[in-house]
Amino acid sequence: MDSLTQIVLGAACGEIALGKKIGNKALLFGAIGGTIPDLDVFIGNIFYSNSIDVMTFHRGFMHSLAFAFLGAFIFGYVFFKLYNSGKRLNTTTKKDWTWLFFLSIFTHPILDCFTPYGTQLFLPFTEYRVSFNNISVADPAYTLPFLICMIIVLFFKRTNPKRLKFTKAGIYMSSAYLLFTIGNKVYIDSVFKNSFKKANISYERFRAQPTILNNFLWYGIAETKSDYKLAFYSILDSKSTTDTFITIPKDSSILDSKNTDLKRLTWFSDEYYLIEENKKTDDIIYNDLRYVMISNDSVNSVMNFKIEKNGSRLETKPNRNFNPSSDFFSAFWKRIKGI
Repeated sequence: MDSLTQIVLGAACGEIALGKKIGNKALLFGAIGGTIPDLDVFIGNIFYSNSIDVMTFHRGFMHSLAFAFLGAFIFGYVFFKLYNSGKRLNTTTKKDWTWLFFLSIFTHPILDCFTPYGTQLFLPFTEYRVSFNNISVADPAYTLPFLICMIIVLFFKRTNPKRLKFTKAGIYMSSAYLLFTIGNKVYIDSVFKNSFKKANISYERFRAQPTILNNFLWYGIAETKSDYKLAFYSILDSKSTTDTFITIPKDSSILDSKNTDLKRLTWFSDEYYLIEENKKTDDIIYNDLRYVMISNDSVNSVMNFKIEKNGSRLETKPNRNFNPSSDFFSAFWKRIKGI
């Protein structure tokens, strides 16, 4: 999920592991632990020169279970050595720090698995990307109550039992909301399946996921033999199905489908993608169809970029010609309300 959410979750892990011994510093170190997996964004730029390699490195090994165990021992040992000196000597143990970093690093990729982005949880054994698609990568309903609880914790002394009570309250509320989104996902899947059946759309596979910042408005995409069918549904809609679909062709003959970089890119998109040519600029645009905005008759992908050749490799570049409609947020809010 977003960085703020992972910081809050990491801080809660820090409080559980070391709050009684080091107070608010436990929240700080937990937040650091919760941020470590996302440093792969920066590390990818150090080790790779190709933009596609950098992009697909994110949520890779540093988001795996193997890294959580390995990182817990490495960072636990390092921070214990740095902290265990002077007046702080013997106030904590290496086991305390190992536990803190295990909790904060381990919970990061686990939470990410519930989002549509996909997390390579089982590297280096398999590149399979775990993605339950039940919560947006940023959802204030999950984060804000949790954040408020952790801010309250800051104002109590480390020996005050209310610290643990508010930490648990934040964890319980966020977990309860996560369970709600899972139930919502089950319901929404049935809505889209019934909608496709009602429209006589025979599909090979489909996926549904919430739109950004909420769990009310959902987006569904079905893959048929010749195209994709896109649709939106809000749990506040008066109908139990949706009957408005956008048809997107699957033809990607603009680029060589056997190209290794293109294969990597389509793997990243879970094979839901559209490649088109901007006739005004001659740019080749790649659209990740997992992330589209409200539109009645066309693709309006949030994650889209230009593809350029760089020697024998392909590179992705920002699509500066992409500008969401000025009234997008108004239309988005209306659609959430079922209008």
